[in-house]
Amino acid sequence: ECTMKTSIVFVLCLSVFPGFSQGRVVREDETGFAECNVFFPGQVPPEGFTEPFHVKICQQYNKEPRFATLYSTKDKIPLYSAFKFTKPAQSEEERWLVEPQIDDPENDLHEMVHEADIGGTVANLGENQALTSDYVGSGYERGLLNPSLLNEEDFQVATYTLTNAVPLSPALSKSWHRDIGKVVEQALIPHCSKMDHLYLLAGAIPSGVQVKGKVSVPESLWLAACCDAPEGWSLGLVKKISDEHSLADLSVRELEKQHLPGVHLFKGNCGEDKQSQEKREAVLQAVSQIRSETSMNQENTRINNNQETKDSGLMRRVAGIIATPFIKLLELLIYIFVQLVKLVFYFLWLVVKRVVGTILDGVCSLWNGVVSYLKAISMVLIHIPYDVGRVIINIFLGFLQNVRDVMFLTYRILSIPMGFVLHLAAFPYHTICAIPSVLKDVATGIGGTFALVIDATAAVLHGFYYLACHIVKRFVPKGSSDD
Repeated sequence: ECTMKTSIVFVLCLSVFPGFSQGRVVREDETGFAECNVFFPGQVPPEGFTEPFHVKICQQYNKEPRFATLYSTKDKIPLYSAFKFTKPAQSEEERWLVEPQIDDPENDLHEMVHEADIGGTVANLGENQALTSDYVGSGYERGLLNPSLLNEEDFQVATYTLTNAVPLSPALSKSWHRDIGKVVEQALIPHCSKMDHLYLLAGAIPSGVQVKGKVSVPESLWLAACCDAPEGWSLGLVKKISDEHSLADLSVRELEKQHLPGVHLFKGNCGEDKQSQEKREAVLQAVSQIRSETSMNQENTRINNNQETKDSGLMRRVAGIIATPFIKLLELLIYIFVQLVKLVFYFLWLVVKRVVGTILDGVCSLWNGVVSYLKAISMVLIHIPYDVGRVIINIFLGFLQNVRDVMFLTYRILSIPMGFVLHLAAFPYHTICAIPSVLKDVATGIGGTFALVIDATAAVLHGFYYLACHIVKRFVPKGSSDD
C-alpha cells in the first residue's frame, strides 16, 4: 500500500502525439486537485475519501487539465473520475498509458508514458497501479469511468490511462458506456440550461474479487450529475456488476447513504434545497424512457437472435461438423506459427541482449582501463616534483654529512700531535713539582723507620725487664724479696 500523505497530490500528464504536458507534485499547502478543481461544483472535491492510499491525480493533456481522478493504490482502480461533457470525437484511438510517479515518485519521468517505453527506469512498476499485463487473459476489459465517447479529441486521448480504468466484462463495459452516453446526451445535457455548469462524477465501488490477485473488480458502478445552474438539479445512477441491464436512478443523498457512507459528493449537495423539482422530474422521465428503450431494444435483439438461431441452427451444426477439422487444423497452424514467431523474436532478443551486453561490458572495461591509466599517470606526474625535491634535499644533506665527517676527521688527526706536545711540554713541570712530594715521602719513611726501631728496642728491653722480674720472684725468698 502507498504510504503517501493524502495532502500530496500528483499532477500528471500525457505524452501522446501530437502534444504533451508536464506534471508537478502539488505543494502541501495546496488543496484538492490543483488545476483540476474546475471539474467540481464550487471547485470543491468530494469529501470523505481520506485513506492514505488515495492518490489525487490531475489528468492533463497539451498543458491543459482534462479531468480529475481519485485513485486507490490498494485496489489498483480509480474510485471516481470527475469531468464535464464536451463535443464527442468522431473516432477513437486507444493508446493506453501508465503513470510512473505513482509507483516511483522520485523518478525523472514527469509524464504519462506507454508501459512498453518505460523499460527499467521506474522502480517497483505495478506496485501501486494496474498494468496492461494484469488484464491480459483475465476475461476483463479496461472499462473507462470517464468514457472516451463523451469527450472531444484532446480530452478523449487523456481518458486512455489505466488510472481511469476498472476491470469490466466486455458486455458490461459496452452496456455501461452505452447507457451513460445516452443518459448524458439525451437526459442530462438537454435539461441543464448551461452545459458548462453540468458536473459529472463517475465512480466504482471496489469488491473483494480481484483480477490475478491484484486489481479489484468493482461491486457496482455509479454516476452522479450536478447541474449547478439557476434551475439546477442533481441525480444519481447505479449499475450493478451482477446485472449488466440494471440502471437504477436515485438522489445524490440516497447514493451517498446507500453506497458511499461518510462521503459527500457535491458541495451543499449541489444546492439540493433549491433544486427545481420540475427539472429533476423531467430528467428522471428522460432516464426512464432511455431505460425502457434499452430494455425494448434488448428484448427485440433477443427475439431476433432466437429466430436467427432457430433458422440457422441446423445449417450451423452441419457447417460446424464439416468445418470443425479444418478449423482445428487452422487453429493448430496458427498456434504453431505464433509460437515460432515468439521463439524467433525471443531468440533475436536474447542475441541482441547478449551482443549489446557484451559491447557494453567491453566499453565499460575499456573505460575503466582508460580511467585507471589516466589516474596512474596523473599520480606519477603529481609525484615527480615531490620525488625530485626529495632527491635534491637528500643530496644536499649527504653533502653536508660528508663535510661534517671530513672536518671531524681533520680535527681528530690534528688533535693527536697537539696532545702529545702538550703532555711532553707539561712533563718537566709535573716532574719538578713532584720532587718535594717525593722528598717529603722519603723523610716520612726514614722517620717512621727510626721510630719503629726505637719502639722495637724499647719493647725488647721492657720484655727483658719483665722476664727478669718474674725470675727473681720465683727464686728469691718472699721476705727478702720484700726488702
